[in-house]
Amino acid sequence: MPRKEKNRIVNQPPIISEFKPVGLASRFLNEITITLDEYEAIRLADFMQLSHDEASLEMDISRPTFTKLLERARKKLAEFIVSGKKLRIVNGNIHFRKNIYKCLNCEQMFVIEISETVSLCPSCHSVNISNLAGGFGHGRCCSNTQ
Repeated sequence: MPRKEKNRIVNQPPIISEFKPVGLASRFLNEITITLDEYEAIRLADFMQLSHDEASLEMDISRPTFTKLLERARKKLAEFIVSGKKLRIVNGNIHFRKNIYKCLNCEQMFVIEISETVSLCPSCHSVNISNLAGGFGHGRCCSNTQ
């Protein structure tokens, strides 16, 4: 029986979680998904330009696991670009370190520790705010793993 997959650490939720080619309706496109841990592997290796050793420490996984994760994510991104599919970032076995809230009135975004909660926008004091980690089903569960 395979070992249970360890939760990976993702710094914060992505601001945008769906992408598609311009000029084509979503309903006509095939979809490809990447998990939050695959997204984080791309972010750390290709965007932040960390070594595999550094990135694996950030995600609290082994270097070989990180390398496999990154290869899988890059293959999916290549398929998205070459085949013109819709790309969606979906949940996975992860916990966030931080969270992003977005005010739906003034559109201000702010990053906080995952253990904190916010009920008012610090900019306009609106209660109409969106919890990005919550959109992936995460929040309080993540603060218990730090």
